[in-house]
Amino acid sequence: MNSEFDDCLRSKKIREFSRGKTLVDKELRTAENDLGDAKKSFEQQGYKWATIQSYYSMFHSARALLYAKNYREKSHYCLIISLRALYVEQRLLPVTLVESLLQAKRLREQADYYDEWSQASAESLLKAAEKFLAIARQLTSKTLGK
Repeated sequence: MNSEFDDCLRSKKIREFSRGKTLVDKELRTAENDLGDAKKSFEQQGYKWATIQSYYSMFHSARALLYAKNYREKSHYCLIISLRALYVEQRLLPVTLVESLLQAKRLREQADYYDEWSQASAESLLKAAEKFLAIARQLTSKTLGK
């Protein structure tokens, strides 16, 4: 594992979570619902909300991946670090997907806290969220033996 992941474990921002695997499907459904809401918002030119909802779709997809490994996050940052340690370093997840999640986090914060967003960034996040969810479904089904 990497030192940042170890730091997240030591600070308890990532914890072992024995019930994780039982919650994977719930997280994937939440990610799917958020993605659907993001698409509706985008169609109605609600680009701010499409940005925020796309990020949360990606967040819940990422959380499903973490749960599949029986871990739970207490920090969005440590969730990203965990994906790198548990999936990217194991060559299970492309690093570009984790970079997309990091970019989505930044764009969500800009939309949420600074009232800054754009149609182009919302559209980009929608595509990234769709891809993230599809890959999370594949990886969790392999991990859970479905």
